[in-house]
Amino acid sequence: MRSKYKHITLIGNIAFLIASGSSSVAFAQDSGEPEFKRDEIVVTGTKREESIRDISGSISAVTEESLQDLNAQSLSDYITRVPGVVFNDYQPGVSEVVIRGVASTTYHEANQATTGYYLNEIPLIEPGFPLVIPDIDAFDLERVEVLRGPQGTLFGSSSLGGAVNYVVNDADLTGFDAAAETTLSSTKGADGEPGYAVKGMINVPIVEDKLAARVVALQRFDAGFLNNTTLNDNGSNDLRVRGLRGSIVFEPSTTTKISALSMYQEYDLDDQTYAVFNADPETYDRATNVREFQDTDVMLHSLTLDQDLGFATFTAVGSYNEKNSDLAFDDSIFVGGNDPRTNTPQLSSSFGTSETKYLEARLASPGTKRLNWIIGANYTKVDSDSTGAVFIEGIGDYIDANPSEFDGRPSSEIAPDDLTQRTVTNQTVKEMAAFGELSYDITQALELTVGGRLFEYKSQPRLQFLPNADLTPSFDYQPEESSESNFIPKVSLTYEPSDDFMVYGLYSEGFRIGGANTFSLATPGLPLTFNSDTTKNYEIGTRIDLADDRILLDLTAFHVDWNDIQARLFTPVDFNAYTVNGGGADINGVEMSLTAALSENFEVSSNIAYTDAELSSLLPDSSAPGGGFMEGTTLPGAAEWTVSNTATYNFNQFKFSPSIGVAHRYLSEAPVAFGAALEKGDYNIFDVNASLQITDQIGASLFVKNVFDTYGILNAPFSFAGSITRPRTAGITLRYNLK
Repeated sequence: MRSKYKHITLIGNIAFLIASGSSSVAFAQDSGEPEFKRDEIVVTGTKREESIRDISGSISAVTEESLQDLNAQSLSDYITRVPGVVFNDYQPGVSEVVIRGVASTTYHEANQATTGYYLNEIPLIEPGFPLVIPDIDAFDLERVEVLRGPQGTLFGSSSLGGAVNYVVNDADLTGFDAAAETTLSSTKGADGEPGYAVKGMINVPIVEDKLAARVVALQRFDAGFLNNTTLNDNGSNDLRVRGLRGSIVFEPSTTTKISALSMYQEYDLDDQTYAVFNADPETYDRATNVREFQDTDVMLHSLTLDQDLGFATFTAVGSYNEKNSDLAFDDSIFVGGNDPRTNTPQLSSSFGTSETKYLEARLASPGTKRLNWIIGANYTKVDSDSTGAVFIEGIGDYIDANPSEFDGRPSSEIAPDDLTQRTVTNQTVKEMAAFGELSYDITQALELTVGGRLFEYKSQPRLQFLPNADLTPSFDYQPEESSESNFIPKVSLTYEPSDDFMVYGLYSEGFRIGGANTFSLATPGLPLTFNSDTTKNYEIGTRIDLADDRILLDLTAFHVDWNDIQARLFTPVDFNAYTVNGGGADINGVEMSLTAALSENFEVSSNIAYTDAELSSLLPDSSAPGGGFMEGTTLPGAAEWTVSNTATYNFNQFKFSPSIGVAHRYLSEAPVAFGAALEKGDYNIFDVNASLQITDQIGASLFVKNVFDTYGILNAPFSFAGSITRPRTAGITLRYNLK
């Protein structure tokens, strides 16, 4: 009942905000204030430059200015301010964005994520299991585009729910530029250790109007706030982020542009970010025998050619992406303490690497005619390898001292170096695809768009389970190369009688390839492979611009059919993860985005989404009562309500142009896993930001995140442990911008 009233209160506040905003704007117009002008936001999420107000689909853009206003460092600072988005903030480097409730776990998906991630439209995650999901640091980003709803036509697999496209600032040919940013912060529970960030950018024109280079470097330290009671380590989950990004742009003529982009970013986490709940529902404690470190890194190199051919623009892109991941876990929490044979803890380790090569070529019409089109093809090849091991100190000596318990097999065979289990997985995935979209203006106000993607995937996994101390039969699974091909359609109809009003209907699809159950090798009887799954999205939306663009209102209603769900489940005893296909889901929702300039100095915005995401048929699970999860079961992490509000007031009439902003977000309760009683969400978080423009180049901002120190569960796939909201954090940021 408490949550119900909370929803009613929030909706009432938003309704009041809309009503008061409209009247305030009308008053401002009548008062003779200067003419209002809003900056146009141009996005590239449709693989061509378009105003965000002209796109027939659900797309949001978080601009560089907004990122700075929020003092944003990473996804957790801004992504949940987009309507219909939930962030499964698990561990840095593997946390996942969930759009429109399309997820089967609040943990890391066992195969492709349900959201695609891109950097300047270049894929950041690979077909198959994503070893690392890069969380690109917010410094020197031009914007972050979030496309809601399946994006299979233009972006391919791993876009069941939508896509996130980071857009970085390319090298600028027009002149020298430089910027720097430094942050110092304090987090409650961090044992007095400050957080900090030091970031810098330099842009150098090498040949006037022809050639320029831009370099970005950063280092960030996020102080830990969890207490590892076994190790007597307060603030154990310290995180260090280092990054380097370079851009070179060469324009030999007005019709030719060549761009090179390279990026390296690493996350070094000292100890995992989950707390162990036990009897305390609001704990900041965890207890492990060793620090569960997690180190991930990603390196990307790309080269892009844009050639104006007159009738169309030809674009060719090539990229190479390399990722590495190294982590350790203390299994005591799952197996109930130390191994009784040695009285030492059971530890797990995993190391993986992946290489992705990507090629794309496309032609796009200028976009100024009655008939516009884009056609292209791409090729992706992924090679990934990972090794996993279970370590119990002293188990080798125990085996050799008790040969009868191990069929007389020596430790050198079944537990070399005290490794009781060893797994090796390799996978090669290839994708070939052709895609295209065509738009035709039936009348001046009515536009029809049709598109599609024809693709083929080829996959060849190898799963090895080596001799082990549990005497589980070893095996080497090497199936023949499998292939899958299909066609993904898209169609939309848009009615735009004026520049201030648009209504559209959209049908789109998303897909995700099948794969191998690399995490279930240690449990006999679990399936070794699983098949692809798909989403079908039916959407109606409108964009309304009122009061000379002072009020922008987007409303969207959608229905998503999710078929043959790849569901991540867990074995009941040792919590080994595996994926099965089964069942389907119906997802219905409404999204609203409102931005209102109430005066020249005061702006408010509100993003609200309601999502009802439930299984539409039985999801089989032999460990669950009744043999599975029944129709009507809510999908894990699918919160019914997500709300984000911001209000900013600028005191431009005063020296230093001070401003103050208040940001609020609300997430309603949602199950953390299929069959789990524990829920995530049901919290409100408020942030406050204040800034001064000291000179034309130097600015300062003070911020307090999570002002009221609200405790909330972000995810908890095992119910007894999960990630939680970061405690109250206060800090100061200084910025220097030459231009």
